[in-house]
Amino acid sequence: MNAFSEYFRDLAERSPRWDFIWLYDGSAADRILSGLWVTIQLSVICVIASLVIGFAGSMLQTSRYRVARLFVSGYLQIFRNTPPLVQLLFFYFALGQFTPSYSPDGWTQVPLISNVGWAAIALSLFGAAFNVEIFRSGLEAVPNSTIEAADALGMSRWLIFSEVQFPLALRVCLPALSSNLINLVKTTSQAFAIAVPELLYQSASLWNDHPATQNPTMLMLLVVYVGLVGLLSLGLRFMERRMRVPGYGV
Repeated sequence: MNAFSEYFRDLAERSPRWDFIWLYDGSAADRILSGLWVTIQLSVICVIASLVIGFAGSMLQTSRYRVARLFVSGYLQIFRNTPPLVQLLFFYFALGQFTPSYSPDGWTQVPLISNVGWAAIALSLFGAAFNVEIFRSGLEAVPNSTIEAADALGMSRWLIFSEVQFPLALRVCLPALSSNLINLVKTTSQAFAIAVPELLYQSASLWNDHPATQNPTMLMLLVVYVGLVGLLSLGLRFMERRMRVPGYGV
């Protein structure tokens, strides 16, 4: 390990523009790993929340209550037609002004919702706005004849939905859903704009402190994001293959 660290230390001295500082400096490595961990946590939270909100929105969108349909329609218009960066800034700087604060030590006032919290909220709502339409299209793609056949077998409405309609709808919409979730994971890097200490933020602060690390740090960012998104893509493709129904077209 020492020989490995020394090699990159010598490389930094011989080629100053290629200073892989996090490979031989423990504090720099800790900053990068901390940023990577925040990125992973934020991605997981946003993916799960966007799926839950998206599914709930798709159910409200097909509700018989006009108010519910109008609410979802307005939500979709706002979040699908504005950039995610603008949404992040709006939530953090505009809505953040009205957030209650508390004092953990009796002196310092800390907002109840941190910048990480606002990033999770904004990005989850952004991703969910696209998931709503994806889930809705999947539910509508299930043939009425299939639902009627289940009803003829005496299945309850809930059982038809949970055992027949939703599983088939999920198989139909999984390719589009996968694409949106991958895009959402990449979009988490925009949380950098509100000082969320994720991977891009920590990398930028590192090359601000050590300008010679800019080139290798940008290369590292590219490799890490390709790896993260690649793993997610492989996992989703595996799900598609496992959930395929032979002869049903999905």
